[in-house]
Amino acid sequence: MSIKQNKKRILIVDDSEMNRDILKDILEDDFEILEAENGAIGVELLKKYSIDISLVLLDIVMPEMDGFEVLEIMNQYSWIEDIPVVMISAEGSSTYIRKAYELGVTDFISRPFDDAIVYRRVNNTIMLYAKQRKLIDMVADQIYENERRSQLMISILSHIVEFRNGESGLHVVHVQTITELLLKYLNKKTNQYHLTNTDISLISVASALHDIGKIAIDENILNKPGKLTDEEFTIMKTHSSVGYDMLEQLPFYQDEKLVSIAKEICRWHHERYDGRGYPDGLKGDEIPISAQVVSIADVYDALTSERVYKKAFSHDKAISMIVNGECGTFNPLLLECLQELGTQLQDELKQNAMSYYVDEGIQDVAEVIHQHSELSASEKTLQLLEYERSKYDFFSNKSQEIQFEYASNPAMLKLSAWSAEQLHLDEIILDPLDDSHIIDIFGEKGLKTFEEGLAQATLNQTDVEFDCEMVLNNEKQVYHFIIRTVWEDGHSHKYTKFFGKMIKRDSIR
Repeated sequence: MSIKQNKKRILIVDDSEMNRDILKDILEDDFEILEAENGAIGVELLKKYSIDISLVLLDIVMPEMDGFEVLEIMNQYSWIEDIPVVMISAEGSSTYIRKAYELGVTDFISRPFDDAIVYRRVNNTIMLYAKQRKLIDMVADQIYENERRSQLMISILSHIVEFRNGESGLHVVHVQTITELLLKYLNKKTNQYHLTNTDISLISVASALHDIGKIAIDENILNKPGKLTDEEFTIMKTHSSVGYDMLEQLPFYQDEKLVSIAKEICRWHHERYDGRGYPDGLKGDEIPISAQVVSIADVYDALTSERVYKKAFSHDKAISMIVNGECGTFNPLLLECLQELGTQLQDELKQNAMSYYVDEGIQDVAEVIHQHSELSASEKTLQLLEYERSKYDFFSNKSQEIQFEYASNPAMLKLSAWSAEQLHLDEIILDPLDDSHIIDIFGEKGLKTFEEGLAQATLNQTDVEFDCEMVLNNEKQVYHFIIRTVWEDGHSHKYTKFFGKMIKRDSIR
């Protein structure tokens, strides 16, 4: 399958139609042009296309929303980190120029300008950002495996705690999921906490260790079905400081940000916004935002999950109890986020419940380590490898989604066992475009639609979604494809692999 070279997309935001036309004449031969006649429309186009916009040419003085207001919104949503802005304006005073650079513009061009200079500076800026993104991707690829292993080991360790606690490992997964959702939503509402994507990732991972101190609590107290006595509750409350002390006494890694965040979460996830929590009675934003978010995530999941001492409450009941102060007081902003997430939160947690069965490999390893500490490292590794091997097929079966991978050199299509069964195809197909069964399923029109859908992918926008009509079991059906393309280093005009899934359109809710 081939992809046509896609033009880089430039957004011109200027209230003067003549100015937009001049810039369009300079650039339209080599770039796709989007136009906005004021800042408000420009922001809407940024929301729609996001990083699929390669550069913004921005005027300062405009009705409804001026250029500086656009830049402030781009900073609020962190768009400025990924989308370069070149400001073009007749307002050439040092005050204007200084403010533009303070708000993150990459370049400033004063009117009147030379056409060739505008073209070159625009092209150079786009090329510079493309190289920067490529370098970031290369670094991300290098650290991915280390992050994955770290996450795996943290999951195993946290599940060990859950086994002692008599609870399902879903609590750890749920707290991580809720934490990540709340932090991302909070970031959209306010920049008060200056959270980067890295911060959100680290806090979400570290949240798995929030109850690690419970490993030192007597199991009779942890799993007591009735109400704890005052003495037992006093002992139970020590788990927060015990967890902190365990991490504080690590002989290594004290300079790692993950450890620092994990210590915050362990010690202060039972603090309350009004100062009535424990162990230190911190109040308001004296409590680190990491601990605040994990605190509300922990309480929500405790309410909506069955425990030895209670039945599970519904989502609506849990939200009502938290908002009404029945579980202590929380940051009002986080309460708003929790309420507004609503359906998305429930959907994500349902997906976790399904994925939990896939993650039984982690639970098995945790249980074995807990019960048989004499196992050799190689035996533990084999169990982990077996878990990884079975995960792909098992998840496909449970999710009822047809999942696939495609590599172009050599041309090969790989399907999960369950997916191959549904399509009546082999699990591995060489030269799939020449396979008569695949041609029959897609048909000429379907193959064209599929290729056009993939052609939407670019080096900067690797994910695509589209609908495609297919013939399965002698019946025409529309499937929704969700695909991620993998691009060859140094060749921005083609991908080498893609993987994804297809879902029957009428089953999507």
